[in-house]
Amino acid sequence: MEKRTNRPARPLTERRQYFDSQNRPVPNRRNPREDQGRDEAPRFERSRADDGRTDEQFGEPRRRDEERPEGRRDEGSYREGSNREEGRRPSSSTSSDKPRYPHRPAQDRSIDMIFGLRPILEALSAGRTLDKIFLLRATKNSMTQDINALAREANVPVSMVPVEKLDNITRKNHQGAVAFVSPIDYMPLDNILAGLYEEGKTPLLLVLDRITDVRNFGSIARNAECLGVHAIVVPSHGAAQINGDALKTSAGALNLIPVCREHNLKQTLTFLRESGVQVVACTEKSDASLEAETVDLTGPLAILMGSEEDGISPEYLRLADHKLRIPMAGQISSLNVSVASGIMLYEVLRQRLGAVKE
Repeated sequence: MEKRTNRPARPLTERRQYFDSQNRPVPNRRNPREDQGRDEAPRFERSRADDGRTDEQFGEPRRRDEERPEGRRDEGSYREGSNREEGRRPSSSTSSDKPRYPHRPAQDRSIDMIFGLRPILEALSAGRTLDKIFLLRATKNSMTQDINALAREANVPVSMVPVEKLDNITRKNHQGAVAFVSPIDYMPLDNILAGLYEEGKTPLLLVLDRITDVRNFGSIARNAECLGVHAIVVPSHGAAQINGDALKTSAGALNLIPVCREHNLKQTLTFLRESGVQVVACTEKSDASLEAETVDLTGPLAILMGSEEDGISPEYLRLADHKLRIPMAGQISSLNVSVASGIMLYEVLRQRLGAVKE
């Protein structure tokens, strides 16, 4: 059996050869393991100034920093803020700003959300204005029944949705119930209309049928406030959510103009006509043009605007007293709903100002 003492001993001066990223030999003055425990991490590629060798001894001239064009970096270097030594990778905390679990929804940062059955029930009982409520589908208990009953009294829309919808809204323990708090308080339409008649004002209302884009809604509210609209009427289902984006787009107009949320828009239009308010629908399907001034817009008026996709619903068009279209001279035959509302309201204001002068 061979003994250890019989094996040929390695020369004490033997050193392992290391190569840099360009396959050039790196001089070894000491064992790299000796660097362990020092202030710096072990580096196997040492600068040329450390060993005293000139650039020409490496076989090719070295490009000076002043010769490099701006924006160029050495091969193998990392972005600013990371470790620039060759052979060392930047730490995982600074290498990327992407979320660790990209498949999960973003963390909740909004303060206008309530989740949980008990908090939503207490918010409804306290009279807090909620924009909409999402409940887990096929959930039936005493608490969900109370939520549905109070939401029906407060005219708050309730949607039964699958658990995936709730998980996309929040990652917290929602208990199958999520509600959005409205940043504004909705006003009853009958009170506003009665107050306008008592004050001797000529009502001007704007009725929106399924305007779902938040920024469009904000722009419409801004037009309405600037052109003298007394209130905006929206349906409880199928309308844009009034959130921070809507408030920002409206330039604060939603804090000044009342918004009425009605459960049945068909009954609302009937109520307006019975109250002496003329309903005028803006639709491109009409033969009567706005510039012809065939309709007197100086009396009590409600302008009806349709959705961005398919316009006004046929059942609402049948309830309109007049239908007007906006004349256009270009090749595109449709306008953005916020632009169309501004044109309609301007014509109303123009006729009313002209009637006052006369």
